[in-house]
Formats: sequence, structure tokens, C-alpha cells
Amino acid sequence: MNPAPGAQRISISTVCLSGTLEDKLRAAAAAGFAGVEMLEYDLVMSTWSARRLAGQAADLGLSLEVYQPFHVETVPPDLFGASLRHAERKLDLLCELGARVLVCCSSKTEHGLDDDGRAAEQLRTLADRAEQRGLRLAYEAVPWGRVRTVQDAWRLVRQADHPALGLCLDSFHVLSADNDAAAVTEVAVDKVFHVQLADAPRLNLDVREWSLHYRMFPGQGSLDVAGFLREILSMEYAGPIALEVFNDVYQQEDPRHAATDAMRSTRTLVEAVAAGLPSASALLPAGELPAAPGLRGYAFAELAVDEVSSPLVSRTLAGLGFVHVGQHHSKPVQLWEQGDARVLLNLAPERSIDPATAAICAIAVQTSDAAASMRRAERLLAPKLARRRGPDESDLGSVATPDGTELFFCDSTAGPHWLDDFRPTGAVAGPSPLVRGIDHLSITESLDDFDQSALFFRSVLGLEPGESTEITAPFGLIRSWSATDPAGSVRIALSTNPLRRGDWAPGVSSPQLIAFAAEDAIACARIMRAHGAPILEMPANYYDDLDARLSLPPEFVASLRENSVLYDRDEQGEFLHFFTEMLGARVFFEVVQRVDGYSAFGDPRSVPLRMAAHRRQRLRTLASDPAEVTAEHRHDYSLAHLTALSLSPPELVDAAAAGGYRYVGLRMTKVTAQEPHYPLAYDPALMRATKTHLAATGIEVLDIELARITSGDSPRDYLRFLEAGAELGARHVITQLPDSDFSRKTDRFAELCELARPLGLTLDLEFPSWTETGNLDEATRVLRAVDQPNAGLLVDLLHFARSHSRIEDLRGLPPEWFHYAHVCDAPPEAPATTAGVIHAARFERLFPGEGGLDIAGVLSALPSGIPYALEIPRATLVAQVGPKEHARLAIDATRRHLDLSAVHAR
Repeated sequence: MNPAPGAQRISISTVCLSGTLEDKLRAAAAAGFAGVEMLEYDLVMSTWSARRLAGQAADLGLSLEVYQPFHVETVPPDLFGASLRHAERKLDLLCELGARVLVCCSSKTEHGLDDDGRAAEQLRTLADRAEQRGLRLAYEAVPWGRVRTVQDAWRLVRQADHPALGLCLDSFHVLSADNDAAAVTEVAVDKVFHVQLADAPRLNLDVREWSLHYRMFPGQGSLDVAGFLREILSMEYAGPIALEVFNDVYQQEDPRHAATDAMRSTRTLVEAVAAGLPSASALLPAGELPAAPGLRGYAFAELAVDEVSSPLVSRTLAGLGFVHVGQHHSKPVQLWEQGDARVLLNLAPERSIDPATAAICAIAVQTSDAAASMRRAERLLAPKLARRRGPDESDLGSVATPDGTELFFCDSTAGPHWLDDFRPTGAVAGPSPLVRGIDHLSITESLDDFDQSALFFRSVLGLEPGESTEITAPFGLIRSWSATDPAGSVRIALSTNPLRRGDWAPGVSSPQLIAFAAEDAIACARIMRAHGAPILEMPANYYDDLDARLSLPPEFVASLRENSVLYDRDEQGEFLHFFTEMLGARVFFEVVQRVDGYSAFGDPRSVPLRMAAHRRQRLRTLASDPAEVTAEHRHDYSLAHLTALSLSPPELVDAAAAGGYRYVGLRMTKVTAQEPHYPLAYDPALMRATKTHLAATGIEVLDIELARITSGDSPRDYLRFLEAGAELGARHVITQLPDSDFSRKTDRFAELCELARPLGLTLDLEFPSWTETGNLDEATRVLRAVDQPNAGLLVDLLHFARSHSRIEDLRGLPPEWFHYAHVCDAPPEAPATTAGVIHAARFERLFPGEGGLDIAGVLSALPSGIPYALEIPRATLVAQVGPKEHARLAIDATRRHLDLSAVHAR
């Protein structure tokens, strides 16, 4: 009943994929599978009849060879009748489907019996009913069933001795015990009716939990699936084979992606098996997989940059000894070079990046046969990318990696023709390069993409995987994976957070690393620091611990310490390396020195050490201004909530961090009926998320708003509001007094000050021109009347101008009244109506320098060094670029107008 040798193809079980049955069949067919193993519940949940399912599968070119599972257990005679009736209904269903094999899984219930004789008898009866329909039963032992091992199942199959009863061999169940593929040789191959393939990582879990949640496609885990399949095929097995992978991630992602991974895994698995058993290549759906050509290192790594991050990355590359030697003929792409290490900076990348940061957008490997590398990549379902190129420019083949990064193949035997696409700048690299080439790349992936990316790089480039590791880091567990080509010239490392919960993070989003190879890391660090490279500082405690753990010469440890170089050694050799600071929010560089064949990536403990150092550096620089601005002209900036009111408080904090602000102002009360409401005082989840983002980014809360005391309001109504502000670490509270009764509003303002004082909060009175406290004179009268030590005055440049307040009146006021100012610009002429003034204040402000307000004059009358809160709502611009980009544009424009103009005026 087996098909002819070589006729079978590896199918995929519907359990591997998410979605409805229709989704799964289309995904399997699109990935190139010839058949599916049908899971019972997929059919149960479908509206299709069995006959319609068979027709739909046939239309997609899919066979339905196997149906599973049917749970069997030896039971007392009075219960067996129900089991037999159930079985017959399932066998009739197989006939309608056109399937030929029913997988019968061992189970264990309170009604079951441990009776081999009765078990064989009942299996024989079931097999009779299958044979009558031209079907076969594949009996499967499972570790949590009554029949737990392949040996036990084989014993029962032999005892039943029926031609329609055989075994189902599952690689996971066979290999999970001791990973010995030879265990399958104990059974007769003519009694193997079905084979299931799955890999898995080595986990110390209950085997059932391990099996049902953590299986992987072959090659992604640590089980010897290739050896298992080789043994099966060596026994001349020619029956159905299917991937059966239970995995929580795969069962939630797009089934097309999982099916693509499954086919990529299948083709790589067959390639590995066929290396020692050529007949295995017949299992491939469309012929043999082209061998991976030899690799000869990285041709280049390309960074997507913008006008903010490009100068920062350029300065760092220059500090590392790189020279800008070429400019692309038709694209805004720079070529930076040192030795054989080349980095491209692309100012107009195909993929988008977060503003003011940089990201790896392309990598290129030197291959001995670029055309063969492309054929292999396409056979492994890597999407081929169309590349815009000008006349006479090189035609490099490229494909997309799972995260969208472009992977180029450069033919090392035909010469680096891609370099001819760059016009020389006239700059020449030095004769003695500090670094020789690119040693490795390290990329952070989401948990959902981690295994997919690892499979992609390993299979497409023909890399050999190393050991996966898990590291306890300051912000949660880090899982890492690495692989290298046989020659050791191309190394790739991936990492992820497998247990990510919530939004707590180190202020660095998905970091990416380009590591350069050097002959002398200590000498490089010393020279590069002298050239201005931002070397990441390592704590003294690390070197004290290193000195205690290892017997190293004191002068050597001193050199490591002085230059922030890390050290590791193993039985093969030594490894010295150091890092740059984070460039933007993602990318950093590393310089490594490998001694005597060291092949790893450093002491795993260096990962949390580096993460903590990057966090310290990141928090120090989030609010830093351009380097040419001195302390005399530098200001701390706050992102007022009205500037980006559509952002929730946690999102506002992230936008402030990305833009380079130090503070945020949070709008905790709803001022108008139309605006969003963020009730931090009464929403514990929102409060927790906001505090988490503040801690993660280092952003601080400058102020909260709005305590608006009208004639009918009681100050005590704001107590919870004030307490929530104090919980967030706020310093100031924006207050308005739209009350015409002077005595009443001063009494209530004084009471509010008294409520806030124990919480460490100041009450800063704002005077919008349309309120009853609508100018500087009236606000001054209130502050003098209340005479509270924590009462302050908030000058908003727009309100100041529209209320016709005078700068000379500001100069005579106590400086301790002023804690910060609201900065913006506006047209010099005010709208004609009060409604127009209010609308412009809430939706149509301008960046400093774009309007006609006397910004410099007002700010010069205020104490120096106070923070500037940018309250610049611009509804039209926000709709065009989004609130986060608007926030970044606001601070960039303000810095240019205020800080740099002050520098240029000196």
C-alpha cells in the first residue's frame, strides 16, 4: 500500500498554522506544499463538508493523505462499543476526504485498562473496520498516554498482527527522550504507515507541555530531526510524511508566514539529509536545492539615516578611522571605508525609520557565485526585491529578510563592481587601517520574528548555527542565537526578549550592532578616543571583578580599564572588544579582536553590562542640545501635552524621549468637550504605564494641568489630582482663575497652594486673555494677595502677547515666582474675535521664529536657566506628519531659533 519510492512529498499539518481551514489550505498551497495532514478540529470548526473540503484541496493542488488524531485506549468491553461506533464514523469521514491514513494516538483516562491482550484485540477490531474501507491505522505512542514509547506501541502492533495496522513515528516523541535517531531502527519499516517531523529546543518542562507549545520546524531546535529522517529513509520508507508542529507563536501569526517558514525548513532539512542519502532529494516539491556558495565576508553594511542622525553617525565613523571615500552617482548614499570594512549611509532609504535615529537597512555578503546565491534564496522563498538603478550601474541581486532588511549578494570572484557606482570624493583612507573588515552583525528581533529570522539566515546563507543562550539582563531575559559560515567569514547574531511583559525597556528600541575586526583592540580604543569616537564607558566594578576572576597581568587589566575594553577567554583563545555609545536610539558599533581562533562573541555577562552602560549614556543624552551650544545658552525643554494632545501620557513620554526633551507636561483634566481625556488620577493602569515609560526613558514630569478654579469649584476637589501629580514626580501645577470675584479667587487659590505645598508642588498661575484673570497685572495682584511660598506665575508667550502685557512689568517681579515658561510663536496680529483668539491658541500656534511675537524680549525678562515648555499645538501639521514627528520638529525649530541664534549672536 506504500506509494512508489520517491513518490511521497513532505506535507504540512494544519496544526502548524493559524486561521480558519480556508486560510490554512491557501497558505500551504502558496508555500509549495503538495499535501496537508488534516487536524480533526480544523474540520469540526469549518462550515465545509468533507467532500467540499476534498474538492477545495484538489483545486489548490493539495492531497489529503492523513487525518488525525483519533484517541484510542484499551477499555472494558461494555465501553468499547461506543469507541467502535466513533471510529467507524471517522473512517467514513476519511473516505469522503479521500484520505488513506488515520493516526490513532494513545490516550489515558480513568476508564482505561493496562491489558496488552485486550489492547491488541481492540486494535485488531479497529483495523478490520479500516481495512474494509481500504484505509490504514497509524498507531502513535505519546509520553502522556497509556502507551508511552515507540517500543510499547511496536509490541502491540506486532501482537495485533493486522495488515491495516501500523505505526506513526513522530520525531519529537522519538527524540525527546535521549535524542537518539537510531531508536527507529527497532521497528519494521513496512509497518510504518506515517511519519511526523518536528524539532524543539531543549527545555526542562513536562513533556506534554513541551510537546504542545514549544515544537519548532526542523532545524530550528536542538533535536536530531535530520538523523531521524535519514534513518527512516535508509530503511526505504516511502509512505506519507508531514510536519506536525505545535507552537504558540506559529498558531498566532499569519499562516502564510508560518507556511513559508515550514517550506524553508523542509527544503533545508532535505538538503542536509540528501548530503548523505542522495535519494532524499526526491522529497523536495520542485527538485534539488542549489548548494550555498562559499562566502568571503561582508561587502558592506548599509545604515538608513536622516538629516539628524547622519552627522552623528558620520562623526562616529570618522572617529573610528573611516573615511568618506565615495558618493553614489544617482542616490544620496555615502560610502565610508577603512581597510575592507565598508559602511553605506543612505539618506533616502526605501524603508522608513524613526526620526532622528539610524537603522540597518541592508547588508551585503561576498559570495563566490552571486547568481547561485540568488537561486538558492528564491528556492527558499526569500522575496526578491526590485532595485532602482541608473544607467550603467551594477545590478546586484537582493532579497528581503523577514524584518524587511535588504540582503545583497556581491560576486567576490568577478570583482567589487558595485564600488563603481560611487564617485570618488577625493578623500583617501589612511595606509594603516585600525580595523580590517566587518566581523559580525547583531540584530534584535521581536519574539514572533526571532525563529523565523534565524531560519532565514541559516538556510539562505548556508550558515552553521552555534549554541543558543539565555542571559539574565537588567531588563529581562535575553535569548540569543548565532551562526557563521564554514570559513568563519560571515557571522550573524540575533537576540530577543522571550518573556517580555508590559512596556518597561532600557530606553533603547531593538538595538542593532555592526562589529569591526581589529588586530589590537586596546590600541584602537586609545587612538579612536583621541580622534573623538564616543567610546562607551564601562564601570570600574567590572574590572575589579575581572581581576578577581582571572589571573591576568595587572598592567594588562589597567590598560583594559583605561580604555573601556572588555575581555574574555576560552579553551581556544581570547577576545577583546569595546563599544561606541548609542547613535540615535538603535545603532552602535563594536570593535573586536579575536586571538588564537576564538569564535564566540564574548562573555555572556558583557551583554547586561553593555545594556546598563548604554542606558546610562542614553539617559544622559536624551535631552542634550547641539554640541556647539554652551552651558550659558543651553535650555531644558519640556513637551507640553497640548502640543501632541492625541498622544496618551505613555506615548507622550516616548515622543519626548525620541525628540530630545527632558520633561513632559501632562494634561490630566479635560478642558474642552472635544479633546481626549487621560484620567491619570483615577486610572491605575494608565498611571502604572506612564510611570513605567518615565522610568524607562528618564523623562521627568515638569507640570500637570489644569487646576481651573471657577466660581463654583472647591480647591479640595483637586486633591486627588494633586496627589497623582506628586506620584508622577511632577514639580508644578498649571492653574487658571476664571472668576471675576477677586476675594473669592484669591482665597481659593491660597487654599489650593496650601493643599499642594506638602506634596512638593508649586501652583503656577496662567493668564489667558479670555479669562477673568487675563493679563499680567491681574495675575500679579493675585500672587501678592495670596502671599504663598509655592505660588508662581506661568508666562505663556502667546497669552502674554494677546493680553497686551508689558515686558517692563515682568522685570520688576520676584524671580522666584517664575519656574518655567510656555514657548511658541504666532502672527503679530491677534484674531478679531475672542472665539478666534481661543481657536488660534489651541490649534494654530507657530514654531519660534515663524511668527511675530517678541520671544527674545519676553524671555530675556525672565530668570535665566528656567525650563522652556513647548506648547505649540498645530492641528494641520499634526495631521500631515503625526504628533510624534510634530513634537520633534517643534524642539528642533526652537533650538535653532533660541539656542543657536544666541551662539551666533555672541
